[in-house]
Amino acid sequence: MNVLETKNLTYTYGAGTPFCKTAVKNINITIEQGAFIGLIGHTGSGKSTLIQQFNGLLKPTSGTVLLNGKDIWEQKKEIRKVRFQVGMVFQYPEYQLFEDTVRKDIGFGPKNMKLSKEEADKRVIAAVNFVGLDHALLEKSPFELSGGEKRRAAIAGVIAMDPDVLILDEPTAGLDPQGRDKLLNQIKSYHSKRKNTVILVSHSMEDIARVADRILVMNNGKVFLFDETAKVFAHAKELEQIGLCVPQITKIMTKLHEKGYPVSPGVFTLEQAVQELFPLLMERGAAND
Repeated sequence: MNVLETKNLTYTYGAGTPFCKTAVKNINITIEQGAFIGLIGHTGSGKSTLIQQFNGLLKPTSGTVLLNGKDIWEQKKEIRKVRFQVGMVFQYPEYQLFEDTVRKDIGFGPKNMKLSKEEADKRVIAAVNFVGLDHALLEKSPFELSGGEKRRAAIAGVIAMDPDVLILDEPTAGLDPQGRDKLLNQIKSYHSKRKNTVILVSHSMEDIARVADRILVMNNGKVFLFDETAKVFAHAKELEQIGLCVPQITKIMTKLHEKGYPVSPGVFTLEQAVQELFPLLMERGAAND
């Protein structure tokens, strides 16, 4: 079942002015319920414009966005409900924190959904657990938290709305390697438990490779590739030609494939590379005995 679908989706900034620029052009994609999508592209590729149309922050210049088969702009007055179903976590989401306490900040979304206090509190605690935030921080001001804690609190605020689709725009930006790894693992765990649809926007192919089932590659406002993760990484040279940096292990495996070794060029993790290379090494070792 498709949760999101776009039909001939186009968005132009400053339409009708000398400064008009078409950011996304004639996008036709479908995203299945429960998928984990990695969205990647160079700066200016259109990925941020695209995700802001998924939950109605931007209205298409032409074309449509369907959520569970229904045009999200069919009833303009109901667009707020779409944003509860398609939750958005912006880059550097900690800048969005504003309440007196962390608990109030995380509970802001559920409160605006008109949920009972009991249900709202339940969602706050569940979201806090998902992101691994210490419960002792709930009564503190969000401005007393560390950078990583603020990031998790902001993400928890969106998760607390229990959206059918969770979109995260560069959620690991600015984090150190340990913080990045921890957050990615938490997002992957959340997806596994919740079984909803997650769209992760990132400049890092390594991050995308670790968590995504499918990858959508944007280039100059158009869909360049949209396929299973391994199949996308098999196009390493084409990805580099449009300014993306594929994982080092993918480059190595692609070179080996080009030299005639029976390995897949779509390998993108060290574990996969070991599985591919170990039989070859064993075979060569046996041949030399």
